[in-house]
Amino acid sequence: MRSLRARLTLGFFTITLAAVALVSVAVLPGLQSRLIDAKLADLAELARQYAPELRKAVGTSLPQSELQDLVGRTADLTGSRVSVLLVVTSDGEITVEAGTDSATERDITLDFSVAIEAATSGRVSRGTEAGPNGQVGEVAVPFLFRNPESGRRRVGRVAVFSSPLRDVEASVAVVRDRTLVAGSAASLLALLAGFLVARRLTRRLEAVQAGAGRVAGGDFSARFPVDREDEIGELARTLDNMRRQLAELDSARKRFIATASHELRTPIFSLGGFLELLADEELDPQTRQEFLRHVRAQVDRLSRLAVDLLDLSKLEAGSLELRPESTDVAELARRVAHEFHPALAAHDSHLEVRVPEDVVEVDCDPERVAQVMRILIDNAITHTPSGTDMVVSASRRGDAVRFGVGDFGPGIRRAMLPHIFEPFITSDDAQGSGLGLAIAHELAERMAGELLVESQPGRTTFTLQLPARPTPPRPAAPPVVTEA
Repeated sequence: MRSLRARLTLGFFTITLAAVALVSVAVLPGLQSRLIDAKLADLAELARQYAPELRKAVGTSLPQSELQDLVGRTADLTGSRVSVLLVVTSDGEITVEAGTDSATERDITLDFSVAIEAATSGRVSRGTEAGPNGQVGEVAVPFLFRNPESGRRRVGRVAVFSSPLRDVEASVAVVRDRTLVAGSAASLLALLAGFLVARRLTRRLEAVQAGAGRVAGGDFSARFPVDREDEIGELARTLDNMRRQLAELDSARKRFIATASHELRTPIFSLGGFLELLADEELDPQTRQEFLRHVRAQVDRLSRLAVDLLDLSKLEAGSLELRPESTDVAELARRVAHEFHPALAAHDSHLEVRVPEDVVEVDCDPERVAQVMRILIDNAITHTPSGTDMVVSASRRGDAVRFGVGDFGPGIRRAMLPHIFEPFITSDDAQGSGLGLAIAHELAERMAGELLVESQPGRTTFTLQLPARPTPPRPAAPPVVTEA
């Protein structure tokens, strides 16, 4: 019973059977009770109409034959059996005895318990009794007479109007039979419908499962068909989006591994070559120093690449911790720009710092903002010709802080701009890991900001934009009171 198809089919069938059982248990008994009540109500209405005429004749000098005829006519008019019973009191116990009856002798087999109840209470009573041919409905009407000795009124006779309930039982039986037939047909239809619906659903789910299996096996060309706008269709659409993202991640992973392997292989191969050359004992000191300088450069390149890869992995894993604090953005820009004086001198470039003269304080992580600015300035030095001037700016406008690093170099090719923040992407053949801008972009997103780039020949600007809390208004100066 682990199959979804079997469980859905059985579920449809069980629900229908439960509905039929509920109707049989809850509705049919209530229907029979309501029909009996209606039958007794009609019988009570007939008793109310014809009992007064019987009351006038009972207890008088009317001959028994005429009374018998009256009872018979009343039974014919009401369509029921009419029995006039004598009430007997013995030792405080009330019983009834046979009197005048419209039925024949062989039909007088009822106990008429409602007659005793009516004689005891002095009120009309109704009820049912089991007869030889089924249930019988009965309505008993007490006849009160005045005792000549005591002057008190007491029940002397009881007229019982009774009628078989065979028609009620027949009606209930018809309803029961039809309910069972309809329920059986509905159960079979539910079984068939449940099977068809379950087969349709399971086929769609099997298609989704097959696609998921192919994706799990590394086949990202598998598709999840969205055939309907329902829950399974939404599931298929979500899985298809997941497949597309996994395909992109897999492609990026393969590209990352290939590029990282290339980036690592180049300095390692270069180091191996220089080490073999250094092993030559006939090298002169000047050549040896030159080789050592190249070895140090390759080691530094490997170190930077390892640090960049570690930073990028931390950012992608979400394990980088931010420590925001109140920071003067102008002072931060000046400090970071000052760190690059030796590199700028070697590049024969001039760096202009454009920041407000006043203190501009915002809440941000100064170390991470400085890291982004270092990446941007280093990127400008690396990818511009010697002698290219640069500009560093910092400002606050409303609820945003903007740090800009611009250069007046040849610019970035238009085709490279959409990919400039991807790992291992470089805009030219300059040396570099291609990870700096990717790290800067990830850092900007981690700080709930964004890193923007605008480039054209002669001008390239990278802008780090971060949200800042609104500056609270300064309290108003107290009024100056002057004496006249």
